[in-house]
Amino acid sequence: MPLPFLTADRAFDEAVDDQALPFDDRDRWRRPYRPGPWRVSAAAILLLLASYVLFAAVIITVAGTLAAGAVCFGLALCIIAGALRLLRMGTWVSGRGLRKVSFLATRTTPWEQVASARTVQQPVRWLGLPRTLQGQALVLERKGRASEAVLPLMTSHDADFLARPDAFDRATDTVEAWAAEYTR
Repeated sequence: MPLPFLTADRAFDEAVDDQALPFDDRDRWRRPYRPGPWRVSAAAILLLLASYVLFAAVIITVAGTLAAGAVCFGLALCIIAGALRLLRMGTWVSGRGLRKVSFLATRTTPWEQVASARTVQQPVRWLGLPRTLQGQALVLERKGRASEAVLPLMTSHDADFLARPDAFDRATDTVEAWAAEYTR
């Protein structure tokens, strides 16, 4: 079964420098990078845990009560949904705007509200944990909201780009190209 949200479109990797937006269908939401090994590893471990919980649900249903097995089965479904949501997290672009998908919420900003998207040096969170260190972040500045705190769309030390500086540079360049194209 293909999982389109797991891999980035090949066109992002194969695009030449003079063609930053290599798509005919620009209204489709796309992630301009592949999920990083930290994110994929965490999702794989969660799916492995879900398989054990599903196996336990079968054993509990056969040996015990149906209600306890159903609770176990529901827990496994929650773990699977969490793993899939973890894989879906990141920054997505389309002709309609810029989308930041986090674990519990999704925030979409139309291109009409975007003033700029740029890479800055700033303290960033390491793998989303409270520990901060100096790194790079792609920040989105919205029109008419200069006093609003600017949250980074992606950082050089998150689960997708830790120890992958070239992938971070390619992804930020692509998002900045989309922003430059649509905020003229």
